[in-house]
Amino acid sequence: MPSIAKILVPIVIAAAVAGGGYAFYASRQPSSPAAGAGGAAAGGVPGAKGQAAAPGPGGGGPGGGAAGKGGGPPPVAVEVTRVALQSLAVSITAVGSLRSDESVTLRPEVSGRVSEILFREGERVAKGATLVRIDASVPRAELEQVRANLSLAKSKLDRTRDLEKKGFVSQQARDEAESGYRVTEAAAALAEARLAKYEVRAPFAGIIGLRSVSLGDYVREGQDMVNLESIDPLKVDFRVPEVYLTQTKVGQTLQFSLDAMPGRTFDGRVFAINPMIDAGGRSIVVRAQVKNVGGALRPGMFARVRLLFDDKKEGLTVPETALVPQGADQFVFRVVDGRAQRSRVEIGQRRDGVVEVITGVAKDDVVVVAGQLKLREGSQVRLAGQGGPPGRDGAAKDGGGKGGAARDGSGKDGPAKDGGGKGAAGKGAGEDPAAKGAGGVARDAAPAGKGQGGPKGAPPAAADVTAPARAKGGA
Repeated sequence: MPSIAKILVPIVIAAAVAGGGYAFYASRQPSSPAAGAGGAAAGGVPGAKGQAAAPGPGGGGPGGGAAGKGGGPPPVAVEVTRVALQSLAVSITAVGSLRSDESVTLRPEVSGRVSEILFREGERVAKGATLVRIDASVPRAELEQVRANLSLAKSKLDRTRDLEKKGFVSQQARDEAESGYRVTEAAAALAEARLAKYEVRAPFAGIIGLRSVSLGDYVREGQDMVNLESIDPLKVDFRVPEVYLTQTKVGQTLQFSLDAMPGRTFDGRVFAINPMIDAGGRSIVVRAQVKNVGGALRPGMFARVRLLFDDKKEGLTVPETALVPQGADQFVFRVVDGRAQRSRVEIGQRRDGVVEVITGVAKDDVVVVAGQLKLREGSQVRLAGQGGPPGRDGAAKDGGGKGGAARDGSGKDGPAKDGGGKGAAGKGAGEDPAAKGAGGVARDAAPAGKGQGGPKGAPPAAADVTAPARAKGGA
C-alpha cells in the first residue's frame, strides 16, 4: 500500500499542474472575431503562404462578413389596414331587459275550492274571459234568498202606494215600504257582487302562463294561481348615466340586440323617462316600446341597447384589434417606410368591432391589426403571406454573391488559400450548420496541409470558435 501511494501522489500532482497550465494558456488566447468583422473564411482576402488571411474590404459593414447587410432580425409578419373616415351617429350603449306591455299574476279575492279551470296553459285568451271558477254554492244560495226578499219588498211597496192613494194608510207607511225595498235591493246587488268574485277573469288580452293550482285545490285570498302577459308590443327598460339627462328625450330612436338572437337588431322608441334619478347609481331609468311582430321576443330577455342622438359627425376609425392597451393608455403601431412606429391614441365611441380615434393618427395612415406582440419601436415589418423585401432572404450576402453562403470580395466561394493548395473550410454560412440564418460565425480552423493548405476536398476540421485562424494551413 505505501508503495502504491508513493506512485499515485506524483501522478495526481503532475495532472493538476498540467490542467492549470492548460487553463492559463486557454484564458490568454484571444476570442474569435465576431461575425461580420471580416473573418478569414467569410469575405477575407486570401493570405500569403504561411500567413493568416487578412480581413476583406468592408469588414463588418455591407458586404463584409456574415452579419453584414442581412445580419439584423428578420422582418415581422403583420396584417395592416388604413385609417378610415366614417360618419358616426352619436350614441350611448347600455344594457336592459324586455318587459311585457302588461303583466299580471291572477289571484283569487275569496277563499274556496277550485271547481273549474277554463284555460290551457300558454294559449291566448281574450279580455274578460273566465279562467278559474271557485265553488260558489253558498253565495249563490244567498243571492237567491236576497232576490226572494227583494220580490216581497217590491209587492209590499206596490200595495202601500195603492192604499196611500185611497187614504187607508199614512204617507209614513209608504215611506217605510220604499225604504225596505231599497235595502233589499242593495242586499241583492251585494250578493251578486260577492258571487262574481268566485270567478277569476282575464283583465286584458294576452298569453296565459303556467298555473300553480289544480282542480280541487283549496285556495286562499291572494294566493298566486297563474300569470297573464301581453307581449305585443313590448317594453325595454334600461339605465343611462345622469350626465346624458339633457340629451335623452321622449321620441328618440334606439336599436338593440339580444344574446339569444345573435346577428339580429331591433328598433324601438323612447316613450317615458323616470323623473327620479337613482341616487345609488346616478342613473336614469328610460323606457322604450318595441314591436313584437310574430311574438319572437319574450319578456325578460337581456338586451344590449344603443340609444341614438339626433346629431351625427365624421370621425376616424380603426378596427378594435389595432389597439394595444398599456395601463390606462391605448396605442397603435403605424407602418412608416416599412418600419413600425408606436403612437399613443385617444379613443372615442366603439361600435361593431371598430373604434373611433380622436387623436394620434391621420386619415389613410397604415396601422397594424395583427402581429403587434412581436413588434417594437422601429421594427422592420412585412405583410403576412408575402416574402420579405427584395434581396433580404435571411442569408448573409456580399459582393453580389447568392444568398446562403458567406462570400469573399469576388463573389466566389471563399475557401482559404495559400500557395497552390486549397483550404477545406472556407465556405462559411452556406455550408456550416452553425453559420446559417442571418450570417453565422465564420469558421477559422481548417485541416493543416503538409506545410501548405489542406488538400482539396478534404473533410472540414472541427470548428474552433474561440481561436483565431492559424498562421499555417488555416482558412
